Amino acid sequence: MRASLPELARLARDTASPEMRELALAGRSAFQFYTRSRRVLLEGLHRSCRLGEGCRVMGVLNLTPDSFSDGGRFLDPRDAVAHAERLLAEGAHLLDLGAESTRPGARPVSARAEWARLAPVLARLHAISPVPLSVDTRKPEVARRALANGADLVNDVGGLRSEEMRSLLARTGAPAIAMHMRGSPARMQRNTRYADLRGEVYGFLAEAVARALRDGVGPEQLLVDPGLGFGKTPEQSLELLAHAGEFRSLGLPVVVGASRKSMLGFALGGAPVNERAEAGLAAAVIAAREGASIVRVHEVGPTVRALALLGAVERAR
Repeated sequence: MRASLPELARLARDTASPEMRELALAGRSAFQFYTRSRRVLLEGLHRSCRLGEGCRVMGVLNLTPDSFSDGGRFLDPRDAVAHAERLLAEGAHLLDLGAESTRPGARPVSARAEWARLAPVLARLHAISPVPLSVDTRKPEVARRALANGADLVNDVGGLRSEEMRSLLARTGAPAIAMHMRGSPARMQRNTRYADLRGEVYGFLAEAVARALRDGVGPEQLLVDPGLGFGKTPEQSLELLAHAGEFRSLGLPVVVGASRKSMLGFALGGAPVNERAEAGLAAAVIAAREGASIVRVHEVGPTVRALALLGAVERAR
């Protein structure tokens, strides 16, 4: 299922399947929206960011005790806000706040506990941040509270599978990132067998887009993420990174998050998390060259500078 959605639309004319026709029509709507101009305004509820004028950098802010990369460092809201201010000073175009770990094997936390971690940091950043604030959550209740209290968009690693989440987005007009993941973080690495990796990831995201559009979410609200490391082996994640440009044919901005992930350690012969920074920069440049609109990273300043060079080279070309 790696055909572009315009191709799916042509296929739909030759099939009696209502599901295929619905998917094709929804996908064509998104494709027509995005291809009118590759320069798209990501219009958050409170702040906006223009995409298509070079790859944008989304800084990661983990508010969890058990994140794989920096768990526990920013549990104190004062430390979290100070770190966010550093990311902003380094040039982050967006900030992504996560209060529930989604590392492989992570156990879920309650919406109450997730919101308790998120609320004080979000309140302060809403007052001072000039860039859009994303909330990394699968829970509609947490997303609803966050959007009402200063968040601009939702980063849903569950791929907008929740009807309640889609309804919230349709009602509020908030943008959302739909990411591919099999199952839940606790179990996702137990099923990494694919008959056609890129085709299956593409199909999942195409269906996620179709469901969202069917439920009243506007195409201008949607972004897609192939979900490197989420239910994939390191080799599979590297393949998705190498072919990230294919997901642009969904007709929506593509988000790629490779920073500090195991695929980088694998490529470096087993390097631990704290020795993957340079590989993360290379991954961001590869994603940008593939056409990603946003890269989600921990090392914001170095990534901004690396992408500035890439932009200069592309202009010189």
